[in-house]
Parts: sequence; structure tokens; C-alpha cells
Amino acid sequence: MEDILINCSPRETRVGVLTDGVLEDLHIERRASRGLVGNVYLGRVMRVLPGMQSAFVDVGLERTAFLHVLDIEQAYQPGGETRPIEKLLTEGQNLLVQVSKDPIGSKGARLTTTISLAGRKLVFLPGDDHIGVSTRIEDDALRESLRERVDALRPEAGKGGYIVRTSAEEGASDEEFLEDMAYLARLWGEIQQKKVGLEAPALLYEDLSLDKRVLRDMVQAGTRQILVDSPKVFEELTAFARTFVPSVQQRLVLYSSERPLFEAYGIEEEVAKALSRRVNLKSGGYLVVDQTEAMTTIDVNTGGFVGKRDFSETVFKTNLEAAQMIARQLRLRNLGGIIIIDFIDMASAEHRDAVLAELHRAVEADRTRMTISEFTELGLVEMTRKRTRESLSHVMCETCPVCQGRGQVKTARTVCYEIMREILRESRQYRDAKSFKIVASQRVIDMLLEEESPALDLLQASVGKPVALEVVSEYTQEEYDVLIL
Repeated sequence: MEDILINCSPRETRVGVLTDGVLEDLHIERRASRGLVGNVYLGRVMRVLPGMQSAFVDVGLERTAFLHVLDIEQAYQPGGETRPIEKLLTEGQNLLVQVSKDPIGSKGARLTTTISLAGRKLVFLPGDDHIGVSTRIEDDALRESLRERVDALRPEAGKGGYIVRTSAEEGASDEEFLEDMAYLARLWGEIQQKKVGLEAPALLYEDLSLDKRVLRDMVQAGTRQILVDSPKVFEELTAFARTFVPSVQQRLVLYSSERPLFEAYGIEEEVAKALSRRVNLKSGGYLVVDQTEAMTTIDVNTGGFVGKRDFSETVFKTNLEAAQMIARQLRLRNLGGIIIIDFIDMASAEHRDAVLAELHRAVEADRTRMTISEFTELGLVEMTRKRTRESLSHVMCETCPVCQGRGQVKTARTVCYEIMREILRESRQYRDAKSFKIVASQRVIDMLLEEESPALDLLQASVGKPVALEVVSEYTQEEYDVLIL
């Protein structure tokens, strides 16, 4: 049974999805850095790069957005060939685009000219005319039935195609399809009307806020209740559900207990764990998750789990448990890109196949597209998970100003030796200097006064000038200055 918890504050909305009381998914949206996927802009082409078959488009964001030729609807020709981007776009041209991927790190937003507008049961494609069905609906007979129904219902005079969403699998009525079609046609008309007379760059349409997207996209047949801890947001969601998703309205519940919602359901503790490098397993084993710009690595260890039988059984059970936890951590942390998993070595091919099958089974509930390879010769599993938004650590954390993201700092002794080398260099360059002063942190100064005091005496004798010391408490261990007096 699934419960959805919506925690609201003036500048942040957090959504936790619990399955049988266990947190399985987490979404965070902040007003200051709200996601852009789904937004429609009138952009201006800034640069066309034939060598990369791409263009940079100004849509009014901090960084110019990126548009590849394969994401341009007009690029495709009969026979499967694509027209070169320099034949499609010119610098200074105005272009209607939609964000398909949020900016991540130093990369700008990814754009497409294929506009799609999502409703409850349907996705509207104004520039297309075909009827598609979500690939998550696997029943061939149901797929064909849904396609025929939507094709028969769409307005004869209207243009555009539709994709039937997964939510329609549960038994969408013709009335629901027609309501979606009317709403999406009205929305597209408003975008078209707003575009007239505007100068690029300009925002034409912004996707729904996270709390409303929960009702539109995340509620399933197995969702028992949607708990909301803000009376104001509860009223807004009730009104939204009444108009667009009536079937969800009865499941909305206002949470009014004095104990904070996320604390009452143990989510705050789970969020803290999801930011940790180490993830403990119930058996006593653990995972070590290292997230870098290039990829994420996950190392599986037996830890204190020794088992009751032979060691191979211990390894097998730890790897099975790890496969389940890895799938959960991928969702909670929203890890994307290349992911390398180093399971504990298994000699048995049967055990390796079972662990891989368990990993496949565990990720079935993940809505994000991914691919998983077989075990490599080195015993690693390589996988990719589509980047859809910033990871949890990127949303909630920033690079450490002390270690600059390395996870470690130079020792006080190392810094002392760096300072001494710096004084030797400057003594040769500034021969007229009367003395030097070292300004550094307390630990570095203490090291120079105590354990490294003989080295400091030798330094002063070598340069033939006195060296004074000064502590600045605000300095980190790696920060220092050498002043010439």
C-alpha cells in the first residue's frame, strides 16, 4: 500500500512516497530553484554549431540552453535522414522550444522543438498527428483499444496528436479523455496567443508546481492517501483535484498533528541517511556510495556479517540485500548518468545471475529509464540511469569550502612545509626584505612552535631574517599568507 506525504513551507515543498511504510521516493522543489522541465519558451538562437550539429538558444536563463539537431522536429525527412542544423536555424532567429532536461552542474538546459503538454490521462503533441501509447502499458490488446478510442474521440477540426499516459491503464473513461483534450487544447491556445507580440526570450508556459504534479502524475490505484500538512495547500489541491482529477479528491487528507509530518513518518532520518556516503544493510554489510561528476560508484562490503554457513553464502546474501538497497538509493538520491556497482566477488555463476536478476526486479518500480549490463570480467555491473533532475546531494548540499570537495584536507605538517618553501622562494626574490610573517590557522602555528620549531629555526638561519607568527582563527587549515615586512 502506498502513501504520499506532502510537506509544505513558504519556500520549499517536499514529497515522500512510502510503500508499506518504507520511503521509496523523494522529491524536493524550492521556489528559488524550481525545475524547468516542461516549460515552454520563445527563445532566440545565439549560435549555430555545424560541427556539433547543435545550437545555443537564449531562453532567458542564467546559461544559454542547448538544442541538438535530433531534437528539432523539422529536421526529419522521409527515409530517416535528417537535415543539417545550418539549413534549419540561423543566428538571431526566434524559436518556440520546450525544456526537456534541467540544467545540471555547468551544463545548460536541454531543449526540444517538439512541444508536449501533459494532462491527467493524455499528453498533447500540437505539432504531430499520431496517437501513441505509453510503453509502460504492455498489454497489446489494451494498447490497441486505447489508441482506437482516443483516435475516435479527438476533434475532427483540431490538429495535433496524443500519447496515452500510464494512468489510463487503470480504466480511463471517454469523458476523462474528452476533458483532457479540451483542457490541453485550451492550454495550447493560450500559449499561441501569448506568443503574439512578445520579444524573445520569453516564458510562455510554466509546468505545474510539485504538489499539483503529484496529483496529476504520481497517484496510482494503489495509493491509499495523500497527506498534506498545510491547510492552504490542502485547499488549493482540493480545488485542483475537483477540476482536473476528481478520482483523487477523496484520498486527500489534511495532516493536523503537532508532530511534524516528515518526522512522524521517519522521513527526516531517511533523508539524512541518503546524504551519507555509507549505507548500512540489515545483515551488517554496507554500501559505500561515491558520487562524482563523471559517474557514481557503489561498493558492496560484508562488514560485520559473517553468516552461519560458508563464506560464499554470506557473500551471496549480502549481494542480494545490496541489490535491493541500491535500487532504493538510486531513487532516493536521484542518481543519474553512469553507475558502476562493485558487488562482492562471487565464484558461482548461478549466484551472479541471481543477484543480477534481483537488481532487475528491484528497479522495476523506478519510473526513470535505465539500462543494466551483465557482470564484466572484473566482476562489475555497469548501468545507466537517465538524468531527469539534480541529485539529492546537489539540491541540498554544496562543495565543502575547506576541502573543495576532495573529502580530505592537507595535514598541518604538510602546510608547514609549504609555508617554509614559500619563504625560501620569496627570500630569493625580495632580498631587501627585513623580516617575514606567517599568518595561518591555530593548528599550523602550533605545529611551527612545537614539533617543527627546529625546522623554523633552520629556516630563519638560512634566509638570515626573523620569521614572526600570527594566528587567524577564521583561516582553514590549508589557508595561509606569507607577509614581507
